[in-house]
Amino acid sequence: MINGSKAVEHSIRWAMVGGGLGSQIGYIHRSSAQRDNNFKLVAGAFDINPERGIAFGKDLGLDPDRCYPDYKTMFAEEAKREDGIEAVSIATPNGTHYAICKAALEAGLHVVCEKPLCFTTKEADELVALAASKKKIVGVTYGYSGHQMIQQARQMIRHGDLGEIRIINMSFAFGGYNTKIEETNAAAKWRFDPSKAGISFAMGDVGTHPLFIIEAMIPDMQIRNLMCTRQAFVEGRELEDNAFTIMNLKGSEHVQEGAQVYCWSSSINCGARHYHKIRVVGSKASIEWDDERPNQLSYEIEGEPVRVLERGAGYLYPEARVEDRLLGGHAEGLFEAWSNLYRRFAIAMANADTSEYGDFWYPDVHAGAQGMKWLEKCVESADNGSVWVEY
Repeated sequence: MINGSKAVEHSIRWAMVGGGLGSQIGYIHRSSAQRDNNFKLVAGAFDINPERGIAFGKDLGLDPDRCYPDYKTMFAEEAKREDGIEAVSIATPNGTHYAICKAALEAGLHVVCEKPLCFTTKEADELVALAASKKKIVGVTYGYSGHQMIQQARQMIRHGDLGEIRIINMSFAFGGYNTKIEETNAAAKWRFDPSKAGISFAMGDVGTHPLFIIEAMIPDMQIRNLMCTRQAFVEGRELEDNAFTIMNLKGSEHVQEGAQVYCWSSSINCGARHYHKIRVVGSKASIEWDDERPNQLSYEIEGEPVRVLERGAGYLYPEARVEDRLLGGHAEGLFEAWSNLYRRFAIAMANADTSEYGDFWYPDVHAGAQGMKWLEKCVESADNGSVWVEY
């Protein structure tokens, strides 16, 4: 159980690029990273507007001399300090991720980056190689994967409780962009601009979340080929607001040959807050997880009553209880899930002891590269008449 003590020897000196005033995700980064004192925010370049970013840093209580107008200045100035930053989180629009991540790695910094890491698999491969050569950690904030019941699902599949995996049905289909809100919402506008968002909106913004979660649940999962269709239902959008993808899997230790995955990625699912659900069907049993009820996991064996497994319960696998922050019965949410991921990022960055986890993992640079590859293959399929594409 996590009691707030540090998992690393010293708090990692940490900065942010982006995440300033008006950011949708800046606060959850700061709150989650610093919750267990594994990171300490000491610097930042928080906004594309230098004056606004510097003022925001001061409001956070940072030393004014360490509130910078841009990330290049920050990396250069912090490198001159004996107490300079050791890690940086990137919370900026998609089109800037690659350049900032590359610059941070070249500056000898560990990185936590919003997805997507970049716009092409070529760029992703460069970041994978650069992280390896610099011996630095790149974490990707697939934040929902930090929920404890994802750990439970991983262990159930690993131990054969579901048998061979046959079907995965997953969705992230919310309704918040059902109308053209980008005309009045600046935070939404860039998401439909290919120069800033990349080759995809719905699949890149939400579809990659359940994709990584099933990769976390089934580490030996391999996609053989896929078929995708995508569409912009709201007139005038350059990128899709809805997509469907079907994937065939290769056989492996835990996956039956010919297993299939169905993914619905959408921002126009009227009335839905998230509709982020993952159902894994095996030859013995099925499990289902819903991010709006993240503390429960449905466990269904044919011919038996449905079991609802609860976070923090003693009957869960030990790996699913390592990151308990509250006793069972108390609900935990997305801030706790992100805190769990940041704790794992810190452990990886500090090369600290992972024995308490037993089965240690986190969304790393390879996960970011896999997400980019998936997007490229989906777009290739959809834009060529929804043909099957080899993976």
